[in-house]
Amino acid sequence: MQPFNDDADVVHFINGRHVPGSGTRKQPIFNPATGSPARMVHLGDASDVSAAVASGKQAFQGWSNTPPIRRARVMRRFLELMNQYKDELAAIMTAEHGKVFSDAQGEVARGIDVIEFACGIPQLLKGDHTEQVSTDIDNWTTRQPLGVVAGITPFNFPCMVPCWMFPIAIAAGNAFILKPSERDPSASLYMARLLQEAGLPDGVFNVVQGDKVVVDALLEHPDVKAISFVGSTPIANYIYETGAKHGKRIQALGGAKNHMVVMPDADIDQAVDALVGAGYGSAGERCMAISVAVLVGDVADKLIPRLADRARSVIVKNGMEADAEMGPIVTRQALERIENYIAIGLEEGASLVVDGRGLKVPGHEEGFFTGATLFDHVTPEMRIYQEEIFGPVLSCVRAKDFTEAVDLVNAHEFGNGVACYTRDGHVAREFGRRIEVGMVGINVPIPVPMAWHGFGGWKRSLFGDTHAYGEEGVRFYTRQKSIMQRWPESIEQGAEFAMPTAR
Repeated sequence: MQPFNDDADVVHFINGRHVPGSGTRKQPIFNPATGSPARMVHLGDASDVSAAVASGKQAFQGWSNTPPIRRARVMRRFLELMNQYKDELAAIMTAEHGKVFSDAQGEVARGIDVIEFACGIPQLLKGDHTEQVSTDIDNWTTRQPLGVVAGITPFNFPCMVPCWMFPIAIAAGNAFILKPSERDPSASLYMARLLQEAGLPDGVFNVVQGDKVVVDALLEHPDVKAISFVGSTPIANYIYETGAKHGKRIQALGGAKNHMVVMPDADIDQAVDALVGAGYGSAGERCMAISVAVLVGDVADKLIPRLADRARSVIVKNGMEADAEMGPIVTRQALERIENYIAIGLEEGASLVVDGRGLKVPGHEEGFFTGATLFDHVTPEMRIYQEEIFGPVLSCVRAKDFTEAVDLVNAHEFGNGVACYTRDGHVAREFGRRIEVGMVGINVPIPVPMAWHGFGGWKRSLFGDTHAYGEEGVRFYTRQKSIMQRWPESIEQGAEFAMPTAR
């Protein structure tokens, strides 16, 4: 494969070709470690979406009729290429997003898991069959692809989240249009090249770069049958309502405010390690990041001093440096928003234990860096508790007992992820049963399900009926058809006016 050209403009990928599109708008892509623009991305318009849809519709005719085993073999070759070039892909993401290289490698690995799951599509598409549902009548079900479907993905996981969508959608027989984040879009083109090299027919996978103009065009285009989205709750709600109004199948994963409950019997060192990694990893720019520590009973007095020491010692550097634990924030605007929330927390009366604002990394003084921030004595009325900050800001809330901790978590409008640290099996069981959150970890700080289980939250963290990837992902990108069959020799003469029943 030709080496990646990191100086060229980022364009669209339509019908197997890199094209600048018909739109005239461009915007810079920044290297967040330096604060400087690295290249430009072309922002598409409705005509670019129409071109991608037309390409997908044409390709769908042949691809949907390709036997699932042959589609799986293309996906298997793509899997091999992703494993071969995973470090190159990770480096592209570090340069545009800022996350440390080891974290980017882990992201690619989790995306590869879903590709591997999609290679089993022949088994996953199997329907049910019942012989003799009534006299001389058989009944069976099949799952068939929808047509042209689309994915709108966020900046924080430019490889993994698209891989939650397109491998399953394509393996199931659909054509797919990816609208990646315009902040770090290069990974999308890299994966498009690997799919092409794997033998995927032109037009089955298309990429349209852009912003809200492209999103609205996808939502309104009559030939786009389904859209999957991951991002903030206001946008998820907009996409769900707008897409439904246009008759589309929508799967929209929204925001989060993930809690970690620490019980008095927890191993304090393990809990501190978990909070530091889950709260400050990837600079907190994860929808599964822990942003609230719920400290039960007297555990706060033991945990806060150790947590503060660890927060102060987090190594913040350019993500490509081997010892970096946290890289820069993705954009200057995101950095300003995060540090504005810290100021709000102080105004609201929270105790600022560790202040990460104003951090300068030697040699990268213009980069979008902030340090780890830790608040104590946060209350549910505060904005820093209620709202998703999406940065390395960890808030500590105190609860008198287990029941109060569970009630606190359940009262929040978000229900994406949650964790509980305890040695007590009964507490763990009750927590798993009573908590109103979609993904639960017991002594696991970031309980992201594996590829065959499916990802999704509850409440205002998910709009739509199905979770991402896993068997629910297969159902989202297909529709069931039920077929009943009998043959003329078994049909009695005469019209039947009564409701048919089994007999």
